[in-house]
Amino acid sequence: MQKLDILAFGAHPDDVELGCGGTLFAAVAEGKKIGIIDLTQGELGTRGTVADRLKEASIAGEMIGATIRENLGMKDGFFINDQAHQMMIIEVIRKYQPEIILCNAPEDRHPDHGKAAKLVADAAFLSGLNKIQTTNNGVAQTAWKPKQVFHYIQSRNLQPSFVVDISAFMDKKMDSIMAHSSQFYNPNSNEPNTFISSDSFLEFIKGRAKEFGQQIGVAYAEGFISEKMIGIQSFDGLIQKTT
Repeated sequence: MQKLDILAFGAHPDDVELGCGGTLFAAVAEGKKIGIIDLTQGELGTRGTVADRLKEASIAGEMIGATIRENLGMKDGFFINDQAHQMMIIEVIRKYQPEIILCNAPEDRHPDHGKAAKLVADAAFLSGLNKIQTTNNGVAQTAWKPKQVFHYIQSRNLQPSFVVDISAFMDKKMDSIMAHSSQFYNPNSNEPNTFISSDSFLEFIKGRAKEFGQQIGVAYAEGFISEKMIGIQSFDGLIQKTT
């Protein structure tokens, strides 16, 4: 078992890079161990093949410095929040015992994102129940409940509970996004245009990060939503900027 500090879930292979890539780069720079779990292979996407997407995800994960990146092989577009899918995620959570889980936005343009948000959050709670029994490679797992579940913000303009300064890692975040080369802007591509394949979409990602950063007096930030109240031990951890 490779214990992780942070485990980031995404419905599709590029969700994590888009939503919380900068935060993961920052965490790795602090010496934290992070992992990425993609629920689906993004097989319903207009551009690229499953093989393309798996290869791109592997490259992006290495760029970020992820200790592990796995794909659960759920059906793109058709996975649901039921016992079978919850158990898949419970087993992963118990395997890696993360302190913090990051997952999709609770509401978004793509219906898979909201579904994934609820599925992962429910599984994170259930993972802490002793009477739910799971195994990994034939060995019984122990219950594990992450301390926090945070939802990163995606296409919809949602109000974050807090934001993370990613100013030092914005360029690296964008590089990890572009590692998913089949999905994003490429003037030489002959594939159909999509919502995310235009140059303006990349500008939107930068603009959103700049907007969140401006609110706290830094260059770039990523926003997160917490379903429960967040406590701090000291005001010293707050960003000391005048805005």
